[in-house]
Amino acid sequence: MDFALTTLRLMCLAWLWPVALLKGSNTQNQRRHKDVYLGEKTRHKHGGRIDFKMKKSDSTKSLLIKSEQLLRIEDHDFAMRPGFGGSAIPVGIDVQVESIDSISEVNMDFTMTLYLRHYWQDDRLAFPSSSNKSRTFDARLVKKIWVPDVFFVHSKRSFIHDTTMENIMLRVYPDGNILYSVRITVTALCSMDFSRFPLDTQNCSLELESYAYNENDLMLYWKNGNDSLRTDEIALSQFFIEEFHPSYGLAFYSSTGWYNRLYINFILRRHIFFFMLQTYFPTMLMVMLSWVSFWIDRRAVPARVSLGITTVLTMTTIITGVSASMPQVSYVKAVDIYLWASFLFVFLSVIEYAAVNYFTTVEEMKKLQKGKLPVSYNASQAMAYDGCFHDDIDVSPFPELPTTPSTTRTIPARASSTDPPPTEGTRLWRKRSMGKNIRFIMSNSYMIDSYSRILFPVAYLLFNIIYWCIYS
Repeated sequence: MDFALTTLRLMCLAWLWPVALLKGSNTQNQRRHKDVYLGEKTRHKHGGRIDFKMKKSDSTKSLLIKSEQLLRIEDHDFAMRPGFGGSAIPVGIDVQVESIDSISEVNMDFTMTLYLRHYWQDDRLAFPSSSNKSRTFDARLVKKIWVPDVFFVHSKRSFIHDTTMENIMLRVYPDGNILYSVRITVTALCSMDFSRFPLDTQNCSLELESYAYNENDLMLYWKNGNDSLRTDEIALSQFFIEEFHPSYGLAFYSSTGWYNRLYINFILRRHIFFFMLQTYFPTMLMVMLSWVSFWIDRRAVPARVSLGITTVLTMTTIITGVSASMPQVSYVKAVDIYLWASFLFVFLSVIEYAAVNYFTTVEEMKKLQKGKLPVSYNASQAMAYDGCFHDDIDVSPFPELPTTPSTTRTIPARASSTDPPPTEGTRLWRKRSMGKNIRFIMSNSYMIDSYSRILFPVAYLLFNIIYWCIYS
């Protein structure tokens, strides 16, 4: 019996011996390959000499030192803020503005890309370190610890960039101080005042606040005062950034209390050159073009009417184009004042010709009734009555009318030179009253064009001087 057991044991050892030899050779090969791989990577760094101490100091290759174990994440409840039940935890903020992507007057908002950095201390994440060096992590660890719940007040859209990975950085120091940085693009509301548009200056602000923790639990503050807000070189197409400055305030909600609020304020001044080319210069040219009709003969009805209608329609198109690119506000803008005043000048030039044409017709009818015009009245001959010289019109003298008792006039005798002079304070009879002057102009309608050639440019020049003095 003993002989059979001994034989069985020998057979088992003979069968297991090759397997053990094969396993031992594989383990040695794996260790050899690992040493060679490490040597290849460190050979470039140390001039071809392999430092085997690096294998021992690389904690990432040790299964016993994980981030969760080093920071003791499983030992604490990170659903609660640090120092829960005590005083408010201070959270410092600093911001670096990367760009202002767009500013929309129609939607009254702006889009900004920025780096938002948070600073606070959480003793639960303190870890021992002989070199006092920090450890940096990405977004995977952020989801396992407590971070401030800062949000943007009055934001319409916002997102954290995620190419190629989420742009989130977490840096933990041995004493428990934490730096949490994210890269965000946010579209926020900006209440704009367009009463001086396009000569306006807009004040916009981006507001930061904790969503859940009021001032008794969390205190937001600017980490480095006014130096907490930094900007890159930002250039905008329609605006010039005059100033960037941070500020601080409190916000009250009736149901939850007072909250700390941080403001990123910036002042935008609009560039006027674009609107000078697109709006003001074309408007000025249309107004001056409407004055050309004052030098066209009053009998050229098609030319003057078509010119007046064309300028009116062009001004209407300019006004419509400007209104389409602006929000529907209930107050008057500076550009509206200029456009509608210019439209009024163009419209009055059309009305001026309507008055000239009407008074000319009335004047001719009166002359026909009084017999001052021949029966064979020709419209081309009447062009000579407007006070202008026409070298292409042959005006023949009218035949003399027979003298009749009805046409004979009695010329009153002139006052004798012995009449006493008018007393002091009386008006000389040669001075006409305002009504007589108006009737005189109506009876000589060509004078309306003559006066308009001076009054319209002078009035428009005076309007421009007042307008630019007020709004510029």
